Amino acid sequence: MEIRTFAQGDRAELRALTRRAGEGAPTASLWGHAESELAVYLAPYMDLAPDSLFVAVADGALVGYLTGCPDSAAFPDDGERIARAVRAHRLVLRRGPAAFFARSMADAGWAAVRGRPVSGGFADPRWPAHLHINVAPEARGTGAAEGLMRGWLGRLSDIGSPGCHLQTLVENARAVRFFERMGFVAHGPAPIVPGLRHNGGRVHQRTMVRPAPGAEDVPGRTA
Repeated sequence: MEIRTFAQGDRAELRALTRRAGEGAPTASLWGHAESELAVYLAPYMDLAPDSLFVAVADGALVGYLTGCPDSAAFPDDGERIARAVRAHRLVLRRGPAAFFARSMADAGWAAVRGRPVSGGFADPRWPAHLHINVAPEARGTGAAEGLMRGWLGRLSDIGSPGCHLQTLVENARAVRFFERMGFVAHGPAPIVPGLRHNGGRVHQRTMVRPAPGAEDVPGRTA
């Protein structure tokens, strides 16, 4: 298993890998339109933070990747990237995505009536870096995910980052366990993610943080 940083020649293969790497996870596809999802969750990292994009290679083929950003405040946030994708791909005119966004609005209304929080971005100078990671089904259990994470954590150490955060789903128990093994801890509440469903039910955002080695205990962590 080789772990290395992204090269521009990886673009086409990485785009293809992204379409299948999340297979089986609650977030395998959000609104059912691959091109616009790539425009939100992959292309900006290839264009704006290629030095923080790591790939796992086995037998000459990409089998996993980690997109990261050392300073989230300097990176376009999810809402901005989604808004651009909605406009560029005319998602409101596409049946599947339009249904997702309509359901998102309904879920947000449901939460507002009940006084419950909904998922959103995360900004805290203690954990300015963030990451997303995906591994193809055939590479799970091979050390690919751990290798990607260690490559990323090594980069954060090299640049003196104080800490890192990520956002996953409570319902993605396998991912939560992996992040815990890598030193991340749950932080804050677990609000619903509007629009998204898994096994017919609503899902909940789980924010996790990892301070730099030697940092003080994480305030606000949850069990």
